[in-house]
Amino acid sequence: MACVALLLLLSVFTPSRGADHTVWDRSGDGQPAAHPLLYFEPRDVKSLRQKARGSHSSVSRAIRTAVKTMLAKNTIYLPPADHQDFSAKWNEVYGNNLGVLSLYCLLYPEDADALEFTLTYLDRMASYPRWQVRTAPNDEVPVAHSLSGFATALDFLYPVLDEARRQTYLEKIHAVTVELYEFSKYRAWGKHFLHNHQATNVLALLIGALVLSPHQPQTALLCKQFAIDVMEKTMFLLDHVVDGSLDEGVAYGSYTSKSITQYVFLALRHFNLNHTASPWLRQHFWFYYATLLPGFQRSVGIADSNYNWFYGPESQLVFLDRYVLRDGSGNWLAKQIRRHRPKDGPMEPSSAHRWCTLHTEFIWFDPQLVPRPPDHHGTPSLHVFSNWGVVTYGGGLPNGPGNTFVSFKSGKLGGRAVYEIVHGSPYSWIDGWKNFNPGHEHPDQNSFTFAPNGQVFVSEALYGPKYSYLNNVLVFGPSPSSQCNQPWEGQLGECGQWLNWLAEEAGSSGGELVTAAHHGGMVFTSGEAAKAYSSAMGLRSVYRALLLLNAQTLLVVDHVERSVDSPLERASSFFHNLDIDFKYVPYSAPGGLNGAMMDVWDAQYKMFWFDPSGSSPEPRLQDTEQAAEFKKRWTQYVNVTFPLSGPVSRMAYLFHGPYVRVSDGRFLDDGGHGLKVGLTVNGTPVVVSLATRHSDPSARFSYLGFGGYAMVEEPHQVTRFGLGITAVQGRRSVGAAFFHFGMTVKATVAVGLCLGLGLVATRCRFHLSFGKLLRLAMLIAVTLWLVELAVLWTTCRQPLCGANWTGGDPGPVPSQWDPVLGKMSPLVVASLPGSGAEILEHLFANSTDFLYVRLPMEETGAAEMDPFLDACEWKGSDAQQGRYRLVQGWLQSLVHDTKLHLQNAPMHPGARGDATGDNPGGSPDKKRKTRRKASSADRRYRENAERNADEVHQLRRHLASYPNARVVLSLSSGAWTLKLPFIQGVLGASTRTMLVVRDPRAWVHSLLFNSKPSLYSLSNMPRRLTSLFQRDAAEACSPPSAYAFEFERHRRHFSSSSKNVVALLAHLWLANTEAAMRVNGRLSAATYMLLKFEDIVNRPEEAAEKVYTFLGFPLPPAVLNKILFTTSTNLFHLPFEGEVSPSNLQVWRDRMSQQDISSIEDICWSAMAQLGYSRVTS
Repeated sequence: MACVALLLLLSVFTPSRGADHTVWDRSGDGQPAAHPLLYFEPRDVKSLRQKARGSHSSVSRAIRTAVKTMLAKNTIYLPPADHQDFSAKWNEVYGNNLGVLSLYCLLYPEDADALEFTLTYLDRMASYPRWQVRTAPNDEVPVAHSLSGFATALDFLYPVLDEARRQTYLEKIHAVTVELYEFSKYRAWGKHFLHNHQATNVLALLIGALVLSPHQPQTALLCKQFAIDVMEKTMFLLDHVVDGSLDEGVAYGSYTSKSITQYVFLALRHFNLNHTASPWLRQHFWFYYATLLPGFQRSVGIADSNYNWFYGPESQLVFLDRYVLRDGSGNWLAKQIRRHRPKDGPMEPSSAHRWCTLHTEFIWFDPQLVPRPPDHHGTPSLHVFSNWGVVTYGGGLPNGPGNTFVSFKSGKLGGRAVYEIVHGSPYSWIDGWKNFNPGHEHPDQNSFTFAPNGQVFVSEALYGPKYSYLNNVLVFGPSPSSQCNQPWEGQLGECGQWLNWLAEEAGSSGGELVTAAHHGGMVFTSGEAAKAYSSAMGLRSVYRALLLLNAQTLLVVDHVERSVDSPLERASSFFHNLDIDFKYVPYSAPGGLNGAMMDVWDAQYKMFWFDPSGSSPEPRLQDTEQAAEFKKRWTQYVNVTFPLSGPVSRMAYLFHGPYVRVSDGRFLDDGGHGLKVGLTVNGTPVVVSLATRHSDPSARFSYLGFGGYAMVEEPHQVTRFGLGITAVQGRRSVGAAFFHFGMTVKATVAVGLCLGLGLVATRCRFHLSFGKLLRLAMLIAVTLWLVELAVLWTTCRQPLCGANWTGGDPGPVPSQWDPVLGKMSPLVVASLPGSGAEILEHLFANSTDFLYVRLPMEETGAAEMDPFLDACEWKGSDAQQGRYRLVQGWLQSLVHDTKLHLQNAPMHPGARGDATGDNPGGSPDKKRKTRRKASSADRRYRENAERNADEVHQLRRHLASYPNARVVLSLSSGAWTLKLPFIQGVLGASTRTMLVVRDPRAWVHSLLFNSKPSLYSLSNMPRRLTSLFQRDAAEACSPPSAYAFEFERHRRHFSSSSKNVVALLAHLWLANTEAAMRVNGRLSAATYMLLKFEDIVNRPEEAAEKVYTFLGFPLPPAVLNKILFTTSTNLFHLPFEGEVSPSNLQVWRDRMSQQDISSIEDICWSAMAQLGYSRVTS
């Protein structure tokens, strides 16, 4: 950030390119040409007027409508003549409307009435002594709105203003800009990043400074320097938010993004600071699309929200399309929103906001980008906001049957990126929560909404006081730490107008989005929110799972686990709806279960609930009004309270629409590792299995049979969320099984009665003895019993048919369980050094499911191998024959008894002795040089040892918290690439193995050109290659047959007197890659995976899902967020390399000669083609 001032100074005196890559005109004194200058230049005005009558007519029509409305109702929209009236209420509307007014006057100069109205408007604004609101004297937000609009209007209308007005208006802009700058030094908004107040006020400061630049350059420079410093830090922080979200929600998010998009444009135009490749901007489109309920009118209401957006979002969308996306999707969504905007009712735009962004929408609109929806539009899809902690399903669709919307939130305070920055302190200029303000967030972890067929059934309560009961979350009682609503207590930070994020424990609160998966119209997502509640409540787990069974049916399950000393006795849930026309009423569900119903024009939306004991408490149906933005807002809710009995309590809630029949809701299992719920949906039996020990992969596997979190069993298929759907051939339903069983019983009884009558008749006729008759009856009974047993065997596969039914055999699942370990099998990763395998750490490290261990060669006891590369292949048979016992013992120790192995790992650097040796001879200079080298080497050794000791400490702590975490061995030496079959033979057939490969051109570049000194030099590659090829095959490996023949093919290239280093490394890559693919290709496809480094960087979500599916796990949102951050922000570096990002994958194209590239391609082409790499040279 220190270079921002220098960039600013240079920008004042250096011509820069604008957003459309046109060079600014400069006058002789180095200042910009005459106004307008903010968004365009005087020579662009004629073109803009032509566009208003042609390509931009859809936007200009909205502009004309806005201005005509203002002219027709001038008493409402014209600022009052009396300053007291102006300052008596929130007055941002006057600044907001100036942008569209002044642009209209510029586009339609013939409209004298509009110009006169605008000049009167500006005159009154300029005459006010201050722009503050009297009731909010410490809030500069309305001042910033006035300054932005006023300065923009002066810039647009400067050519038509007389000299007196120019002077008056400039003086006003100067005074307010300086005032705002002084306030920034001590007001909270001056230091609260990613908050709507800071973005609004700092942008106003920048706009004022830019307009002042030709007239007051010294003042303008000071203000620009501050504004750019703050906004550049904002953009830097936003780059950490890889899902494009804003923690304040969609409504306030649109407020903040209005200012951010304007800043990005102005920074590019005026200072040549280009942020259009920002990862946040690239994903920001989905913040508007995926949060839209069917019909394009209403957005998800997380945090302080109204029904949709405060500002825009048409302006933000056309900006994204023109400068970031370039695919027409932004124009398409803006068009849909404008077309479907409500004209009245609670969802119509506020009069203070509705026209605020029309001028920037017109300026940024690119008609050449033909509106088209994003790929796969029209089909409900799942979207995960991994940073925000929000999942949505069905966003961005039109109204229609089956277009259902579901949302779920369980996230960190401030969003994951801000939370980790606050608690990790990676930047010296961030002072914890003092630099952020999540006050607009709600106590809403584990909250959800449900709109079957687009009809809102369960919604948020929107903008209001921060009470947990106003959100669809659990509240507990009695609690000793309750701050309001005693004896009940909800989540941390509640009870005030704003979320109290600085209260004790609140700064560390938050939920965790555990999983989210979508298969065949069913959606499963879940979250853990125990840390969102006070520690005094003694809650060990507050786990909520949502399962959308079909477009009409949603199952919600709460799992609450308390500590022994928890004072809590009851849990109370709330379900809200804001539609005043449709009231909740009591409802009795099948089976005598209590429920509630909402009648929507004779279509009945129903809910009911139950616990494992079959209890279904009566609900309380209430409605209330609470303070919102500047008004009251009404909400109704269903309140259900369950008693908490024992350490674990579970409750299930079923919500369904009018076109589905749901009955037989009951718990089938209430075990320690999970639960099962049985339902009958439209006559079809369904069994839902949930693993509630969600942070224990072994517990999940033992309960579900795979490493996921939920499973749904139906008569003919099983859905394992995160893995997919398995069809079950010849499967019978519970009902069918019992039908056939019942018929068999009836038939058996009938046959028995007939035979009994026959025997009696026979005895009477033939005078048989009673003993003979009894033996005959017993023989017939045994025969019938065997027949019944055979029938039962074919109809029911459970020990007790119907008792705790799980749907029969769920079908084949790839083996992920190691019976020797008693937990899930390990994963072993190998690669050549420089292949980028280190990036996989971000898929596994600090995960509840994995223990990620990096293994340097020297720790394995394999002294005979070169740590960089080894040409000997070790087979599975070598493990069976007992070869390499030291390595076998080491691997088994690490995997089979990880805890003991880590306890015995050295924690302190040992003494290496005198590195200089006993050398009494030699000159004093040589002795000093030797001592300096020894001291430097010893220092590096100690630093590495301390780092390794710290890693061991972390591994011990992680294993103590998650004892069943799956071990991941990252073999950091290239010597292991030909030994994965041996490792699998040592660790067991269920061991998963992975080989990471890299484009040979990038690999050679990383070794030779990516660092100074190069990895080639640091690794002493010449000596290693000499050692590798100076021995023949018989001497290189034991037994000699283990020598990989691919290396022998290339021996002559390494023994050649004229060695080309690039060609040598290319041959080395080819020999190792071909040998590795041959050797490891013999492994089972279920246990071996070849992964390209480029796939991880270019398609991180797809590659991460592929890796996790290979391991039998769903991809957790937290891991998705981490890998997206690693690959898209330019903030992660590989060892000896620069930033990792898709754009940096191809740096070898610019830094290597065409001759070297062609040489590598010619040598390595056989393997490159097999791996899917393409040539760049002919």
